[in-house]
This record gives sequence, C-alpha cells and structure tokens, in this order.
Amino acid sequence: MRADSTERVLRGLYSAALYLLVPVTVYHLIWRGFRHAEYFQRWNERYAAYRSAPRETSIWVHAVSMGEVNAAAPLVNALLREHPHRRLLVTTITPTGSARVRELWGERVEHVYLPYDLPGMVQRFLRHFRPQLGLVMETELWPNLLFGVRDAGVPTWIVNGRLSERSLRGYRVLRPLVGRALRSLRGVLAQSTDDAARFVRLGADADQVRATGNLKFEQTADPAAPALAERLRERAGVRPTWIAASTHVEEEAAIFELHRRLRQRWPDLLLLWAPRHPERFRPVVEQAIAAGLQVATRRHTRFPGADDAVFVIDTMGELAGFYGCADVAFVGGSLQPVGGHNLLEPAAAGRAVVTGPHLHNTSDIARRMREAGALRVGHDAAAVGDALEQLLADAALREQAGAAGIALVDAGRGSLQRTLDALADEPALHRGPRPLD
Repeated sequence: MRADSTERVLRGLYSAALYLLVPVTVYHLIWRGFRHAEYFQRWNERYAAYRSAPRETSIWVHAVSMGEVNAAAPLVNALLREHPHRRLLVTTITPTGSARVRELWGERVEHVYLPYDLPGMVQRFLRHFRPQLGLVMETELWPNLLFGVRDAGVPTWIVNGRLSERSLRGYRVLRPLVGRALRSLRGVLAQSTDDAARFVRLGADADQVRATGNLKFEQTADPAAPALAERLRERAGVRPTWIAASTHVEEEAAIFELHRRLRQRWPDLLLLWAPRHPERFRPVVEQAIAAGLQVATRRHTRFPGADDAVFVIDTMGELAGFYGCADVAFVGGSLQPVGGHNLLEPAAAGRAVVTGPHLHNTSDIARRMREAGALRVGHDAAAVGDALEQLLADAALREQAGAAGIALVDAGRGSLQRTLDALADEPALHRGPRPLD
C-alpha cells in the first residue's frame, strides 16, 4: 500500500472513531460544567463554529492548560516584545488555561479554545484564523491537527516538547499515524536529550529534532513575593508554614493527615493549600471545617489570621508568590499517578521541595533537583511526611535545599534563546500578515 494511501486509511479510521465519540464530548462538557461552570460556556469555539469574520494571525501558540501557558509565557512575552506588530493567537483547552492567558496578556493576544481533533473542525479553525506560524507546546500531538497544518501550509513546531516513557507507550496504537504527522512538522524542540530520543522513537526524523532545554527554567521568583510574605506574617504571625500546591482530589485526604501529624509537633503550623483545579476550592474548605480546623481563604479574608490552621488559596495565578511565604513546599500530582507538576516554580522561590513518587511528567527536572539536593521524594504519604518534618525542623537544611534550587534554575536558563534561535528563520516573523483569500 502506498504511503499516502496508508495515511488516508489511518486518518479515516482515527477520525471515524472520534466522530463516534462526539456525543461523549457533549456529555463531558456538561459533566465538567457542573463542577466548573466555565465548561458550560463558549461551546462554539470547541466545535469551531465562529461568530466573527475570519482574520489573519501571524503566530499561533497552543498551550493546553495553565501549566503549559506558564511554560509558554517567556516565549510569548519575547514574541510580543520582538515582533510587536505581529498578531498572536493563544489557544488552550481548559478554562484554567484560558483564565491564565487573559491574566498574563489581556487583549495583547487573541484567545480561543482549540476545537476537538476532527478534520472539519480543524479545517474551520485554520481557515478562520489563518496562522502563518504554529507553535504547539509540549505533548499536544493531535493527528488531525498536525496533518491539518501541513495541508494548510502552516509551518509548525513542537516547542518545549515533552514525551515520557509512559506517554510513548500510550501512543502505541496511534504510533504509525502520529509518526507520520511528526515528520510533516518543521521541527521538534525538546526539553531534554531523553525527550528528543523518544520523539524519534515515536516516528520523528532525527534531523528535525533537537534538545533546546526546558522553558520552565526561564521563570523567576515572583517579585511580589517578599511583600506578600511580610503581609502574611503581619496577619498570621511568625510561625512554621508549609504549602501544598497543585493537589488533586485523591491527594486531599493525605494532605489533611500530614497536616494533623505535623501539628502534633508544631501546634501553630500553618498550611497554605492551593488545589490544582478551581472546582476543588470549596470542597477543600468544607473538608477542613468538618475536620475541626480553622480555615481562611484568599478570596474572602485575603490573609490567614493568627488562629487559622489552613489557608486555602482559592484564586488563580498567585501560587508563585505564595511559595515565597512558606518554609517548605509540597508539589502535588505526585502522590497519585498524575505525573507531577511544576517543580521549578518553588525552586526559583528558594524553597525546599518535597513530592510523592509519581514524577513521570517531570522526570528530568526531578532527577536534576534530587542530584542537586533541592528535592526530596517520598515513596508514599508517610515518607513525604518524614521529609516535611525533617525540613521543618532544620532551618539550615531548608536553606541549603533552597539555595541548591535557585542555583539549578539559574544554571538551566538559556532555553528561551535557543528556541528563538531555532525559529529565527521563519518567514512569519519577518513579513506582514498574509491576506485572506
């Protein structure tokens, strides 16, 4: 069978399966909407049914959710700075990602949700926005999207590419299709040499893949953090404090138990708690109250009081600042097989970091932080508690771990410039908007 015929068959089977699942997408949006009301909104974007007139876009950046938006922020900021007359479109899939886009850039960029990976929806999206350059963040390897940009003549890169062994195994059924799609791209800029090798194993050509580093190393400590920490100390008093960040629902019971355990040694210990998803804000507050803990929230009291045991950060975009208010940071998504979240954010704030064992999404960074002495990994919740207790009890150890994290982040910078250098010859960065047909 010829290569183009094989591709048509594979794409046809893949697309047919997705068309059968369209009713499931409606159910999913409704189900998520009862937990997070924003999922009831802007359905037209998810199905590429646009109400406005088509318009040209110079640069399109896709970042699925808040974590990817944060990773893309240094790149988007550089593009806005170096190409101020180019129109930028940033797409996401989740409401948290959407909110972060608006918080970071407001009206400086255009923003919509990326539609589902169906051929007709992808074509309508590309016809409507007419991007001249596509930058897809991390691991968003949607076959119809990647073939769609090829067919539309849009030069597209995978940027800050991440592909774990687990993700690679997950693509085994779609591997022939995804491999063909990868080979149609302009290139893959991977976070590490290991990620680059896995993209090649997935099907990308070796000469189109390079390791440019992780854009998350480009982040810096929140400049508002010192003032935030001072204000928190004024209200809550000077007392030991730890933060549980980006936690998932299955981790919540463990966090409560850890806090109870640690408060047996430090009765005035304060927990700053930032659940990963907004729909968990209220349930965490309710569970803390039911457990007999005095609770305050960012939205209602702004800061904890002297008698509060738990302070829930029920706002978006402030986590980096609150890292600077804690003595020790626990990063969630690691006590269950989510794969972990951003470890460099607390490291950049100079905080000792503790996680659970599930770190397949951040394996390279976790390894480097452990080797540097900036991260402690517990094999279960009890071991996480041991690490937290050890760090809370030893200021010198905390300072050493925090300094190691800052040094590691500083040493890892440079990925932004390498990414910009790789994109420097793209015509879209050197010409005006393409006229509409």
